[in-house]
Amino acid sequence: MWNISAILIIAIILIIWDGFKVVQQGKVAVLIIFGKFSRVLHPGLNLKIPFIERVFRVISIQNRSVELKFQAITSDQANVNFTAMLLYTVLDQKEETIKNVAFKFIDEKNFMQALVRTVEGSVRSFVATKKQAEILSLRREIVEAVKMQLDKTLEEWGYHLIDLQINDITFDEEVIRSMAKVVASNNLKLAAENEGQALLITRTKSAEAEGNAIKISAQAEKEAAQMRGQGIALFRQEVAKGMAIAAQQMEDANLDASLILFSMWTEAVKNFAEQGKGNVIFLDGSTDGMEKTLKQLMALGNLNLSNSGNNGAKK
Repeated sequence: MWNISAILIIAIILIIWDGFKVVQQGKVAVLIIFGKFSRVLHPGLNLKIPFIERVFRVISIQNRSVELKFQAITSDQANVNFTAMLLYTVLDQKEETIKNVAFKFIDEKNFMQALVRTVEGSVRSFVATKKQAEILSLRREIVEAVKMQLDKTLEEWGYHLIDLQINDITFDEEVIRSMAKVVASNNLKLAAENEGQALLITRTKSAEAEGNAIKISAQAEKEAAQMRGQGIALFRQEVAKGMAIAAQQMEDANLDASLILFSMWTEAVKNFAEQGKGNVIFLDGSTDGMEKTLKQLMALGNLNLSNSGNNGAKK
């Protein structure tokens, strides 16, 4: 009797023990009955049918991350090394979602393998359409392209992609050296173009300044010549007027007008002597020479008087 009672007590304890299931916070448990899905247990103390309902899998509903390292090839045959971080979680706690997570893959290892290969394939298919020079500037576009392809697939598996970060993009050493040469040559080309533009601007401005200087100088020369001509013309007019007035006054005083010419002759000789500055000037100082010069001056005076008279008549 004692042995039977002990067995019954032990059996009851085992039944009670197997009838409770504690699920930790951040996890859910999937129950099956004879291999078929039964229900989902949520965090806390749960009751289950002893020895009939069995825990098939405990699933974490917390965020999970995985680091990926893989290689892709660009359209111009350059090897690109990627280091990425994938952040994902269970889509929600609905029964259908939990069933997908629990039964789509044999185990967690197979799920991770499929997830990693899917991400790598998406990145490689995108990179294969781009050239190596474009890759470094397309980090955001790569992430968006991968998420677009991965979101639907993960939802079918019961998961949700929270974030994908491409932390590092590197090229093979040979590719890096060639890219450095390309950058250096482009910088030299840009520097040469800038230098050429600066030289062109300098020469253009210099030519414009020189042209403006010549134009200003020519304008000044023109104005100076006009002013000199006007001054000479005014001087001649004043001389003619003065000679005409002097001649008229001498005629009114019954004096010989040739005295004006004689005065001009002596004044000219005086100016030659004062302003000659050592230059040699030959003058005919004989009586015949002076008489000849006076006749020439008288003829010039008569010409000026006739011109003044004609101008007066025209007026």
